[in-house]
Amino acid sequence: MPSGDAAGPLHLRVEGVSMSFPTRRVLTDVSLVVPSGGRACLIGENGSGKSTLLRIVAGLTRPDTGRVQAPGTVGLHHQEVPFSPALTVAEVLEDATVAVRELAARVERAGEALGRAEPGAEVALDAALEDARRHGAWDVEHRADQVVDGLGLASLPRGRRAGELSGGQLSRLSLAWTLLRSPDTLLLDEPTNHLDDAGTALLTDLLRSWSGPVLLASHDRAFLDEVATTVLDLDPTPVPHARVAADEDSPGSGYGLTRYTGSYTAYLQQRREDRRRWVRRYRDEQAELTRLRRKVADDHTVGHADRGPRTEARASAKFYADRNARVVARRVNDARAALEQLERDQVRRPPDRLRLRGLGSPEGAAGGPAGGGPVLRATDVGLRRRLAPLSLVVPAHGRLLVTGANGSGKSTLLALLAGTLLPTSGRVMRAPGLRVGLLSQEPMPHPTRDTARAEYARRVGHERAARQPLAGFGLLADRDLDRPVAELSVGQRRRLDLAVVLADPPDLLLLDEPTNHLSLLLVSELELALPAYPGAVVVASHDRWLREDWSGERLHLPEPVRVRPTTAEERLGT
Repeated sequence: MPSGDAAGPLHLRVEGVSMSFPTRRVLTDVSLVVPSGGRACLIGENGSGKSTLLRIVAGLTRPDTGRVQAPGTVGLHHQEVPFSPALTVAEVLEDATVAVRELAARVERAGEALGRAEPGAEVALDAALEDARRHGAWDVEHRADQVVDGLGLASLPRGRRAGELSGGQLSRLSLAWTLLRSPDTLLLDEPTNHLDDAGTALLTDLLRSWSGPVLLASHDRAFLDEVATTVLDLDPTPVPHARVAADEDSPGSGYGLTRYTGSYTAYLQQRREDRRRWVRRYRDEQAELTRLRRKVADDHTVGHADRGPRTEARASAKFYADRNARVVARRVNDARAALEQLERDQVRRPPDRLRLRGLGSPEGAAGGPAGGGPVLRATDVGLRRRLAPLSLVVPAHGRLLVTGANGSGKSTLLALLAGTLLPTSGRVMRAPGLRVGLLSQEPMPHPTRDTARAEYARRVGHERAARQPLAGFGLLADRDLDRPVAELSVGQRRRLDLAVVLADPPDLLLLDEPTNHLSLLLVSELELALPAYPGAVVVASHDRWLREDWSGERLHLPEPVRVRPTTAEERLGT
């Protein structure tokens, strides 16, 4: 459990933490230190235990072994909303700042006690002043305005209940609640998933000046480059085979973690080098094991076993027989000892990287309906209060990137193009027979207890699942195919959704924030595969790396007109 107070440990310490679930092991002997002012970023494949480790540090999950020490109060922003959905936006913001406001009131009370010359009042005042300074108690209203505005929450009606907000709005409100509480130890799980450029810039500035330790998990490469002081990789490392062989194919079977100093870009270069060395070492060790096993078998005899000594004398025969036995024993023992040592120390086989397949040239490759014209044309299409009217044309092999601030209507536009929403103005014309596939921002909200393989077959049809099995996409490790969907990580569930979309390759592929929740390596593979997709592709994304490398057409949606409350009291809900 997290422990410590303002006067306690200055660093976040995780010592020997291991965690297993009934069907898999996710963390083994994980230790790390994050100093105050440090920003450590957890990375790793989906299912490698990033969210689990954050929950352990926050005290929400008890590990099998190990301990955690954290300075002062601990705050976690994660998938679960930390407040009641019945609360209004105003009540959530008020609740977020009440503890910090109390620190200022505590200073006043300590000052009054000092004026009355109460014993210990001077020490109490010094402590109260330090706590208020560290948490920004005298700056709380300005910081609240800054956070609410920067996270795109300023226009939300303060009387609206949290349960009535969209998923993105609720996630940003949850992040605001965590930041405004000003915990000493800050834990963040994918904090940029629903942030536009302004929101990410605000979060970056706040983290750079955070006085306590920060531990976060993120897929956002540009954000990691700007924020990380340390990168902590939870993916498997080349430890001895005997220690982890039972879970060799699991993305969550890493032993400990690997620490890289510097930015994400520096990590990528070092990670590639480490992987090459691991593959080379494993290959060389396996070749040596083969040689030693053959040597142990061959060295049971030396020379020509069926050939007698040159002299016929019995004494000479016994001499040569004894010498031969000693030489054989020595050689066999030496080879066996070397073999046993290497078998103990050999590194585990490097796990096969999950490589995205089926996107570049899928079965029944999409290409658009016959005719050669545009596959889709939208004319003055809009949705009241969600998307201002616009027009666009998507060619048969077009590539379109949709960008814009939160609330500008990117997800709404993709839903209108997919036909899952109907416009209130304009029209969308699709080519006859056009097959459209949409990957939504978030995986299914209520995951089933069916296995991933069974859920995939249910959603795409058993006949298609037999022709294009889930395993063929390389999106889930073999051992995860038959795990209940409810036990998969959010990222693994999103991989399942992607496989469902690609099972019947659409003529028009619509991807809404495709980098959300996916591992960094898979995101890179997805980006590399998109240009080769045989159909048309429309992507809506905040991801700056994806946007910088985009070579197709672009559509930037204008920022919506925001109606802001007129007073600070209304903004804070007081």
